[in-house]
Order: sequence, then structure tokens, then C-alpha cells
Amino acid sequence: MRWSKTIQTVDVHCAGEIGRVITGGILNIPGATMAEKLHHLNTVDDSLLRWLCSEPRSAPAGSFCLLTPACDPRADVGFIVLQPDQAHAMSGSNAMCATTALLETGMIPMVEPESRITFDTAAGLVVATAVCQAGKVVKVTLDMPPSFLARRDAMIETAEWGAVSYDLCFGGVFYALVDVDQIGLTIAPENARALAMTGVDLRNRIAAIEPAPHPTTPALNGLAYVMFRSIEPDGALRTCTTLRPGRADRSPCGTGSNSNMAARHSKGLAKPGDVIVSRSIIGGEFTTELVEETTVGPYPATRNRVSGQCWIYGISQIGLDPTDPFPLGFTLSDTWGG
Repeated sequence: MRWSKTIQTVDVHCAGEIGRVITGGILNIPGATMAEKLHHLNTVDDSLLRWLCSEPRSAPAGSFCLLTPACDPRADVGFIVLQPDQAHAMSGSNAMCATTALLETGMIPMVEPESRITFDTAAGLVVATAVCQAGKVVKVTLDMPPSFLARRDAMIETAEWGAVSYDLCFGGVFYALVDVDQIGLTIAPENARALAMTGVDLRNRIAAIEPAPHPTTPALNGLAYVMFRSIEPDGALRTCTTLRPGRADRSPCGTGSNSNMAARHSKGLAKPGDVIVSRSIIGGEFTTELVEETTVGPYPATRNRVSGQCWIYGISQIGLDPTDPFPLGFTLSDTWGG
């Protein structure tokens, strides 16, 4: 066996959503800040992303958590999320996966009953507090980047569903939050395919007319996802984030939960101290606590804490044979969509 490059991953899932944490084989990414590193991955050299996130080495489901040296001296480690569509600044479920992998493998010493890791992300510092018992991480709470509502009740006209209303929110990446009853569906496992394809379709249409500029960090510009939402009988928020090329997030979605709290606060539905449960399409739960009010540029914003749990299920090595005919992978529409 001869490989021209090799990486190691600790494979984790957060409430069912896969986050493969890269623990070896990549020293760093060019850039003096995490925003510059993100920009490099998305606009200068996407070969790492394509190699890992495409076939034959991967599939549409799940993400890779890229760990780098921190740029901010207050942080322990840099963090970027690699997905098939692009590199993203932040993901709550993936940050929980990275926290679990770093502590349970001993890369960062575990301290019981609580351990803390500060991630340097392009969206700002994210502090993870892990509740640890008998060598296991049983809960991760993330102090998320400030979230804000950029546009309330924006509209897009569609031939299929008429005028569809959405809230444009930032929770680490930009979301269009859409009440699911507008498209005639419910957030349920049997509707996952329809939700995924509709959500990606809506995301592409909205992104074509909505630049979603971030007021302070241009690397964060642009709409990432459509998240569908509804209210459960017990008051929980049912969510389904839809990801390109066409799948439903298995987790309740941390950055989406962060965004939803900002939207609720802006509409007078939440205040500091309030806690809401986000429930995924398969029933997994995160809790989101509104900690305090703040601002981001011209926008009123909220600081929130999102909590969940992860489980390690494997350790992998991924290599590249120098004669491999697919060094950057490939995609086919039978699996990856149009």
C-alpha cells in the first residue's frame, strides 16, 4: 500500500448527524484568521473538501470537522466544517462532535465533572462546556456566536406554493427559516425526501435574490440553508434543516436553533432566561437558552447556549493512492441530486 497523503478521523454522531473529526494528517490552512482560512477553502483551493466529501471516499450525509491551530490566542483550537457544498464557518452539532472527540480520545485532557474547550471559528469564539462522567462526555453546551434577525417575514413568490414567507437569520451561518405548513408538509421521517428537495430548491431560489451580507465579516456572507420549523403540542420547536445537495439534517441543528432564538426574541416571543427545546425530524433534542441581549453591527442580537450529546462510533484512516483516478472525487446525480 502506498499513499501520497493520509488523514485520521474520529467518527462521531450528534443525535444521529455524522461529524467526522479530523485528528491527524492536516497541519494547517493558509490564512491569518479563521475567516481567511474559510475564504481560502471556498475560493482559492477546495481540493481538500472535494477529496474528502465526494465519492468514492464519502457520501452526501455527514460532515468533516477540520481542526487547525487557533488564530485567536484565547482559543484552544480552530474549527471549520467541511460539507459537500462548501466549507462553513460553524455548526453546532459538529462542534459538539469535535468536543466529544477531543476529550474522549485525550487530545485535550478531560476534567471531571466539567471540561471546557474554546473553538476559534470564522463566526467568533465558541466555548464548549462538556459534562463528563466516568471518562465519557454526557452533555455538551455551546456558547454560540451572537445570532440576529436580518430580515423578518421576507417573501419569495413561487409557482408551487404561492408567496412563501421566511425569516433571514444568522446563527453562525445564514438561514432562511420557513414555517413548514406553507409548503403543505409536516416535519416527519416519511417526508424527509420531500422536505430535503423542497428546502434545497427554496434555498437556491432565495439565494439568487438574497445576498445575505454579514455586517462585520464578509467571509460569512451568503445563505447557507433553509430550515423548516413548526411548533409541537408540548411547545417544542420541530425543525428540519435542509442541506445541499438534498438531505435532511438528522440533528436538531445548533446554528439553526441559535437562529430561531434570535427570531423569537425579535418577535417578542423570548426573553433572557428562556429555554426552548428543538426537536429533529427523527426525535433528537437540543435545548437552547437565551442568555443575554447584544448587538451585531446594526442588528439587535442574542447570545444563546445550545446543548446536546454525541457518541463516538469509529476511528478511520483515509488515504490517497497516487495512482487513484479520482483524486478529487466525483458526484453523480443518482446519489447527489442535480
